[in-house]
Amino acid sequence: MHRRRSALTVSTAAVLAVVAPLLTGCGSDARPGAAAVVDGDRITMAQLQSRVGAVRDAQNAEPQGEQLVQRSGQLTRATLDSMIRERVVREAADEAGVSVSRREIQRMRDQLEKGAGGAKQFEAALLQQQAIAPSEIDERVWLELAVRKIAGASGIDLQTPEGNEALTAKFAETAKKMKIDVNPRYGKWSTRQAALAAAKDPWLNDLSGKEAEREQQQAQQPQGT
Repeated sequence: MHRRRSALTVSTAAVLAVVAPLLTGCGSDARPGAAAVVDGDRITMAQLQSRVGAVRDAQNAEPQGEQLVQRSGQLTRATLDSMIRERVVREAADEAGVSVSRREIQRMRDQLEKGAGGAKQFEAALLQQQAIAPSEIDERVWLELAVRKIAGASGIDLQTPEGNEALTAKFAETAKKMKIDVNPRYGKWSTRQAALAAAKDPWLNDLSGKEAEREQQQAQQPQGT
């Protein structure tokens, strides 16, 4: 029986608590044509490659496109990792009874764009820092707001290490109910790391672009200073 789904697609991390890995074999639910199956919902190869292609197209359109591509060499695996995790966040939002409106998404995006110096600068920062294509930004903003609301509904303070641990446990509780099967060509889903292979993306990412700005400033500084 499929659970209720949110109308918006999100993209972020899923954390599991148990130790034994949940991964697919040839006879598992990850049927031919599926990159993964989460709670009975297929992530198809076509869906995965479409999202990867959107990032690559955006990267190649940048003056430093070759460098961006080289810095995101594991993009396919990282993208599938995010697509799996986002389904856990969506389910957790349903369980917590929280939702995010399009108005809230637009309001937060407007604030972030203003802080970055404009829409183009904001898009460039996310592409460079987190390999997020412009077409995926609204979904990532949805994710940030959803995670914050889930934390708030659970009395979790995200400003403390203890709060982040509690948030991880909260998502783990949801994720344990969802069978996750991954096509072996993309690696193994580790419940210990809550990620594919060595991916360790946080639940909340810096969408302000400030981290990317700091990295650019450091890169422009003369060596040895």
